[in-house]
Amino acid sequence: MSAKSLVLVVDDEADIRELLGMTLARMGVLSHIAATQGDALALLAVNSYDLCLTDMRLPDGDGLAVLDYVAKNQPQVPVAVITAHGSTENAVAALKAGAFDYLSKPVSLEQLRALIRAALKLSVVEKEKSKKTHLAQIQQSRDILGDSQAIKSAKALIAKFARSQAPVYIFGESGSGKELAARLIHQQSARRDGLFVPVNCGAIPENLMESEFFGYKKGAFTGATQDKGGFFHAAHGGTLFLDEVAELPLPMQVKLLRVIQEKSVRQIGAAEEVSVDARIICATHQALQSMVEAGDFRQDLFYRLAVIELKMPALREMREDIPQLAAAILSRLTRPLQVAAPKLSFGALKALQSYSFPGNVRELENILERALALATGDEIPLEDLQLAGRDQDKAMSKKDLDGLRASLPLPEYLERIEKQEILDALEKTHYNRTAAARLLGMTFRALRYRMERLGIKDELDAKR
Repeated sequence: MSAKSLVLVVDDEADIRELLGMTLARMGVLSHIAATQGDALALLAVNSYDLCLTDMRLPDGDGLAVLDYVAKNQPQVPVAVITAHGSTENAVAALKAGAFDYLSKPVSLEQLRALIRAALKLSVVEKEKSKKTHLAQIQQSRDILGDSQAIKSAKALIAKFARSQAPVYIFGESGSGKELAARLIHQQSARRDGLFVPVNCGAIPENLMESEFFGYKKGAFTGATQDKGGFFHAAHGGTLFLDEVAELPLPMQVKLLRVIQEKSVRQIGAAEEVSVDARIICATHQALQSMVEAGDFRQDLFYRLAVIELKMPALREMREDIPQLAAAILSRLTRPLQVAAPKLSFGALKALQSYSFPGNVRELENILERALALATGDEIPLEDLQLAGRDQDKAMSKKDLDGLRASLPLPEYLERIEKQEILDALEKTHYNRTAAARLLGMTFRALRYRMERLGIKDELDAKR
């Protein structure tokens, strides 16, 4: 940020215009002021800005029209909207239309300054995007490989979403690269200097969730011997990635919704809330919309988290990318060993391209790591992949159940049958638990209970 930065402020309230103008001036930023949509569009026609702050309600129009004009004529300029207190619908509509972020009236100076700093930083990123230093920084991390149309579309959306502050909902099957996509959004955004904080929502005991997310003050409860910040504090200025967000219990969903709306948290045992500036990206392999319909996930939270959506394709949707992915994985696995990566035989490569990959890229990595351990030459043959063996084992386990009846007590035999039916349903629905429950004719809650009782959930988690 420098004195050369120029911001357009659009608001019909004189006191708001004065507040925004004074705040910008104290930050060393120049500003142009407009009271109407018409004045704003006239200024945009002859000036180049680093940020536009616009009210949603204007005497001759609304902020969405300003946002639309900027998107078409100066797409590199971030636009933040100012909404009336409690106007959640307007904020979400603006974010869906491409707004960088939003502020609610009465405007918090702390949140305003944080927004301005982040937006002007994004402007600098956009201007320097073509420089080699920036490109090298982006390429330091693992990238999403592939040239299929499915992957190209995902990459384009990742680059687009990196320019926004809006919450992102990433969905797709287990092992399809949802966390990698979230990391790339963070690394290509103005928040890349802040922390990327990944949280597996399904791995936190329910009684510890509030303290883990929001932190606590010394003496708040037995064992609280010192102040501790939570996930939101750690992600301040960066990105909070909520993996498997569908696993959040309903009471925690209520608390998360409030934090997103108010942009502040209260530590356990604290008297006051403190502002937090963390972008939320969430992911799940479950059908979140179906969970909303079933009453297992709050609708209002879903709409706040799923402002913009990204679907990560399954590996079977991008079979033409498997040779490139396999070569990259083998190269990465052999690099620490300081040996040349073996090649896949023609038969092995064809087998991989015809395999269903229920575990997606994660399963491909697992198959290749095992094959690498078995390989004795500079080429991996088909038999070292053990793909046929995996399918035979799966089929045999189903057949063998008939022979178990004579040797097992009835309760244990029935549990084996039930477990196999659930596993079959999960595989048929590509591990979409809501769809599997529907296929089995039971509720999602009932399926989740049976999976825990039979140990299926732990087995699947261990494979991830």
